[in-house]
Amino acid sequence: MLYEGMLLFAVAFMATWLFQFAAGTVEIEGWRLGLLQAFLLAVFAAYFLWCWLRGGQTLAMKAWRIRLAVPGHARVPARLALLRFVYAALLMGALLAAIAAAFKHRDPWLAFATFTVTGIGLGWALVDRDRQFLHDRLAGTRLELVEPRKPSP
Repeated sequence: MLYEGMLLFAVAFMATWLFQFAAGTVEIEGWRLGLLQAFLLAVFAAYFLWCWLRGGQTLAMKAWRIRLAVPGHARVPARLALLRFVYAALLMGALLAAIAAAFKHRDPWLAFATFTVTGIGLGWALVDRDRQFLHDRLAGTRLELVEPRKPSP
């Protein structure tokens, strides 16, 4: 997740710069802030869906030799990839909400509640019989290890 977070930071940085350039200002407030957030969500969805539909791996997943798969399918169907993104975004969005609540609103109970939702989603892998995250279980997808390629003689 740390690798993926660093990649998403770079993607968000470039997308925000593009948005600011198109808006003609670096000060994003009011309705433009909501539009920027929707734009970033769409860019993140495009990034993940493009990677998952092309080979089941993002760059970070390739580094860790992990691939997104669906039992009984050679490739991940677009509907299931989108469903996985939505579930993961909701669970990870709860983590971001917890951080925002802790720093912006200084509300420890709100932060605890939203962090608990994220913890359940990620901690699910500890109790799942196949060690899958909650968003994978709900979407019908799974993470699989990819065998390293053997060098050809």
